[in-house]
Amino acid sequence: MVKISRRMKRLASLVSEGAVLADVGTDHGYLPIYLLQAGRIRRAFALDIKEGPLLRAKEHIRAFGLEDYITVRRSDGVAALLAGEADSVLIAGMGGGTMLHILEEGKEVILAAKELILQPQSEISRVREYICRNGYRIDREDMVYEDGKYYPMLHVICKGCGDGFSCGDFSKQEWQMFLRYGKCLFDGGSGVLGQYLKDQIKQYEAILESLSAQQKTEAVLKRREEILAELTVARRAMAYHKEG
Repeated sequence: MVKISRRMKRLASLVSEGAVLADVGTDHGYLPIYLLQAGRIRRAFALDIKEGPLLRAKEHIRAFGLEDYITVRRSDGVAALLAGEADSVLIAGMGGGTMLHILEEGKEVILAAKELILQPQSEISRVREYICRNGYRIDREDMVYEDGKYYPMLHVICKGCGDGFSCGDFSKQEWQMFLRYGKCLFDGGSGVLGQYLKDQIKQYEAILESLSAQQKTEAVLKRREEILAELTVARRAMAYHKEG
């Protein structure tokens, strides 16, 4: 059985059993290989924009004898995927801005799927807001701490708009908090979220201390205002997490 990291295993656990998976940015192709070996999916598409990763993925797929079950395609996002070919789309290991580009440019293919599994490396609040404002529903979230980094991940239902939360359901303060830290993570009582919030607060406090020692230029004052706002949201989130 192919070996994958704990983060990858948690991502794999979010894929629905029996799905046809599109792994966007497949790299070595290990995730679809793992899911097929575990009997979790029927077949898969391994997509990547770079030829190098695709060659490695092909080698690994061949080594495990899965050529009949995994189709490898060079693709910018889901551009090489037809609508309806996959009912589960997994996008992980890339920045939030790149992920949003893929979701928007490949909207026809995305909307034809049943679920998304997303693990943005940055700008997760932008990703959550896009999901909530475009008729999708976040029904599960997870967070893994591995090799000194936190990895939040989302399970998103592509159909059934109206079931998800929107900015109109909450106060402005709650909306900001849920976008940054994930309503489903709060609802699930994630212990990793609690540690993440502690680290975020410490980080913001350290930045403020560093800024206080600098000359009070316009740029420094603006940065201090931004960090204070982030710290306020993080502290509010910690209080909410403890209450939950």
